[in-house]
Amino acid sequence: MNEQHQPGTLRLQFPDNFLWGCATASYQVEGAVEADGRGASIWDTFSHTPGKTLHGHTGDVTCDHYHRYPEDIELMKRLGAGAYRFSLAWPRIQPTGSGSVNRAGIEHYRRLCGSLRDAGMKPVVTLYHWDLPQALQDAGGWPARDTAARFAEYADLCFRELGDLVDRWITLNEPYCTSILGYLVGVHAPGIKERPLAYRAIHHLNLAHGYAVQAYRALGLQAPIGTALNLVTPRPATRSAEDVLAADLAMDLQTRMFLDPLLGRDYPARHLALYPEVEMPVQSGDMEIIKEPIDFLGLNYYFEDAVCADESKREGYRQVRQYQPVTAMGWHVVPRGLYRHLKKVAEMAPGIELYITENGAAFHDHLDDEGRKCHDPQRIAYLKEHFAACVDAIADGVPLAGYFAWSLIDNFEWSFGFERRFGLVYCDYVDGRRVPKDSFFFYRDVIAGHEA
Repeated sequence: MNEQHQPGTLRLQFPDNFLWGCATASYQVEGAVEADGRGASIWDTFSHTPGKTLHGHTGDVTCDHYHRYPEDIELMKRLGAGAYRFSLAWPRIQPTGSGSVNRAGIEHYRRLCGSLRDAGMKPVVTLYHWDLPQALQDAGGWPARDTAARFAEYADLCFRELGDLVDRWITLNEPYCTSILGYLVGVHAPGIKERPLAYRAIHHLNLAHGYAVQAYRALGLQAPIGTALNLVTPRPATRSAEDVLAADLAMDLQTRMFLDPLLGRDYPARHLALYPEVEMPVQSGDMEIIKEPIDFLGLNYYFEDAVCADESKREGYRQVRQYQPVTAMGWHVVPRGLYRHLKKVAEMAPGIELYITENGAAFHDHLDDEGRKCHDPQRIAYLKEHFAACVDAIADGVPLAGYFAWSLIDNFEWSFGFERRFGLVYCDYVDGRRVPKDSFFFYRDVIAGHEA
């Protein structure tokens, strides 16, 4: 038995070149929604629509990272982070999603990237983390093919303007959420519930990714480029052949509809056959564009579902009850699920370097009576167990090269508003004060190689 598997001897030892970082997203942390020529995004519209977010919360101010990023960089420097993953706000760079660049937006991100490098950190930039310019939504949004073309132009612009300052590029964050939560379930912007539109959005998001990678290669830039997906690899509830098949079926929508085209495979035919009302808007040459080779794959992991066969369900499976504790999001804490997930994805995408681009947990955090400390032992336990899963995966040959904690700081958690805190740093939403939580210092020790 390897040392890391022996009770009481777990050591969170990672390779010396392992990349440690934190992650945020523009609409969740920046605020300053009307500053310096920024245009409106679909999340501005959605969050200001009554009933769409908890308590009517919006990202108008949130952590005010737009103005306070030097303070946040200093926090990450104290943490010992090697990289900061953040997203560009498309409406800051192109207020209507097309046309000329908004210089103020570009200059803001150049200052941010430059400050990170001055602090010894690598800027890891996500081009799109859900804040589509409202003007593009008015013109059809992601179900419209033209949005993919506009994204290609936006990506090319960003590469040209920021390419000298960015160490890694991520094209899209969780296109599953953009398409399915935004156009089928309706709990995310733009809040539509039409399956045919959702599946059209899937294809155009995949196409937008391919266009962006093509544009990047054409410019001859050398920093690695990839994408970030929230794939699922549920475990079968039992060893029965029916449940094993059910777990495989449960991967079709959230995993295969995105990963398979990226790797040169077709959309899963058995899934599409279940929905005759859906027509994927694939045109000649699209699949070749989508499979443009990437340098790495980012994985966002928070939990693992267990599923069983259920013939009464159209897709042939249903989720079953689990015993594990849950976070404030209601998500089961399944650290070994991360190990299984990494192993499965490495098997499905052989030869591609992997990064955990998001992992973390929301709990109901509170400051102490003096307002100077935040004790979050549940988050520390969550992180420790997930780091252990990473250690085991690396030992078993998974090409995992880095980890980004979600998130650096408490922020606007989409439809849950400010009621869900994921941060390593507590944010006081009244005055913007930052208070590192105990988990911040735990993560600092792990990065430094001290935690045993």
